[in-house]
Amino acid sequence: MTARTATRPVGAVTRGTTNPNRLRRMDRWIAATHGAELRRASDPVAIDLGYGAAPWTAVELLARLRAAAPRARVVGVEIEPARVAAARPYEREGLAFRHGGFEIPVPGRPVLIRAANVLRQYDEDEVAAVWERLRARLAPAAGGSRGGLLVEGTCDEIGRRHVWVALGPEGPRTVTFATRLGSLDRPSDLAERLPKALIHRNVPGEPVHAFLRDFDRAWAAAAPYASYGARQRWLRAVRDLAADWPVTDSPARWRQGEVTVAWAALAPRT
Repeated sequence: MTARTATRPVGAVTRGTTNPNRLRRMDRWIAATHGAELRRASDPVAIDLGYGAAPWTAVELLARLRAAAPRARVVGVEIEPARVAAARPYEREGLAFRHGGFEIPVPGRPVLIRAANVLRQYDEDEVAAVWERLRARLAPAAGGSRGGLLVEGTCDEIGRRHVWVALGPEGPRTVTFATRLGSLDRPSDLAERLPKALIHRNVPGEPVHAFLRDFDRAWAAAAPYASYGARQRWLRAVRDLAADWPVTDSPARWRQGEVTVAWAALAPRT
């Protein structure tokens, strides 16, 4: 037995709730924005960390990544041994399941670690250490590569609303807000899905609170566009929001019900 397999997994058991297609918004964003890194990697390994009581999210991640990077491999990692045993019958070429936690029990450096709905049960002051530990396992930047990507966030039970932070080996890069537009009354509805690093900072004086306030104002100002559909209203609101906030993506992503903002603009005040 190796030292890695003998080590007790790092982390706590999650509730394990999951549903098919719950992470589709995050997956399609990863495939679109990180697909090139996966394609150029010599060993494009992606980790589905804390996939839960059923393996659906890992199975779906493999299919979605392979549409962008045909050589991609997915390893589902779970801290609860019974969940790993239940997932093993779903293993196939390119898909495996391992018992483990934040130590990421795979050889080498993954090009992607996805941790969805994992840190929600942790205290806010634990997040930075977990991020640092996971970032240290990512493939490093080299040559024309920015290195691996850690995507950590939270969504509702059926994946209508989702907010995630994207981090590289160097630290946090962006925050993405994604929603099924027909379910949205106002952008600040997404506040309940903020990741643990931000959810308790949605108070006056904090950047994320100011951002959601301004987004609601832009949404209200874009109300005349609602007659053309929720997508057109969203596009107009994001375009106006981008005049004052560092929106990093383009209308092609906005049309998907997404907007991505530089982390530095929303980072908690110390």
